[in-house]
Amino acid sequence: MKYNFDKIIDRTNTSSVKYDLRQAIFGKRDVIPMWVADMDFETPGFIRDAVTERAGHPVYGYTFRDLSYYQPIIAWMRSHHDWKIHKDHIVFCPGVVPSLNLMVLAFTKPGDKIIIQAPVYRPFYGAVSDHNRTLVHNQLVEKGTTYHIDFDLLEDQAKDAKMLILCNPHNPVGRCWSLAELEEIARICLKHGVLVLSDEIHADLVMPGFRHQVFANLSPEVAEITATAHAPSKTFNLAGLSTSSMIITNPQLRAAFSQTVEKMHLGMGNLFGSVASTAAYSEGEPWRLQLIDYLNENLNFTEDFINSNIPGLKMFRPEATYMIWLDFRKFRMDDETLKNKLIFEAGLGFNPGTEFGPGGSGFMRMNIACPRLTLTDALIQLQKMLAEISVD
Repeated sequence: MKYNFDKIIDRTNTSSVKYDLRQAIFGKRDVIPMWVADMDFETPGFIRDAVTERAGHPVYGYTFRDLSYYQPIIAWMRSHHDWKIHKDHIVFCPGVVPSLNLMVLAFTKPGDKIIIQAPVYRPFYGAVSDHNRTLVHNQLVEKGTTYHIDFDLLEDQAKDAKMLILCNPHNPVGRCWSLAELEEIARICLKHGVLVLSDEIHADLVMPGFRHQVFANLSPEVAEITATAHAPSKTFNLAGLSTSSMIITNPQLRAAFSQTVEKMHLGMGNLFGSVASTAAYSEGEPWRLQLIDYLNENLNFTEDFINSNIPGLKMFRPEATYMIWLDFRKFRMDDETLKNKLIFEAGLGFNPGTEFGPGGSGFMRMNIACPRLTLTDALIQLQKMLAEISVD
């Protein structure tokens, strides 16, 4: 079946965070919203059909997840990531962001040092600071049109850290960390006894020419110190169904995490999230492959447009994810001016780079998971705005 990613879907008046909160977020109702990380594509029909079929039953009472829920996840990890896991390794969690917070609560105590690699997804910061843990920045190093890890700094920081929250693949800079890079992280964390929480929600959105490596699958020793967050939400556009997995092979770590989930009564989950997850992992590969092709074409289009029409704007092409990290520093605007010009002159709603912490000033994050026509309109509006500004 050929899926249509060019279809324009009106998402207004659906309580969409991305669309219906534009006035609240940007102070302007008619911006093209390219910020929050969900897609403007239809959730695939086989998932909608499964949800609709279950919705046809007249009772939506308490449910549990039987083997039919776990088997597709296990098979997907085996076929896509060569990772052999078992049902007992999987702990349900209502979203990856809650899992970050629950892991911090389960395995650290107030004052413990937790390392994150800025600029990074904003909820990483809250997962640490909101629970009175100590935030340690292992800031990524910008080199040319990519980013690298400062391993010397990480080695020093790991000496007295309790946990590293790893973004693999990385959001927002788009790195699909190489095997060698992950092995060096593992060496340092094993040496210093640092637990690793690996957020791998974008693992199935890797662009052609790159391959995702599950951190916990590096070795049995690495698996013992790792908890992996995974979900179908980004890949299959299911973010509103609050369904994810924490995959933990170490039984002691898994028991501690499970107890934290249960103490907060978060283990019941969402009936339709379970149905959607099962359908996605059972039937979703043809759709995912077509999605990757379309996203890669959007990346090619964006890169070509910027190179040809917007001198001075630097694009960090993502190796994974559908988010682009854009460098506006040559236009010599402070962050507030840049944000306001994008909103009120270009009519564009991006994520300010400052939301992602140190290293984010002068940058914006742009979501290109949208029909080509929407992307074209956005880039033209961006070009018109920047054409009036001198480049350093």
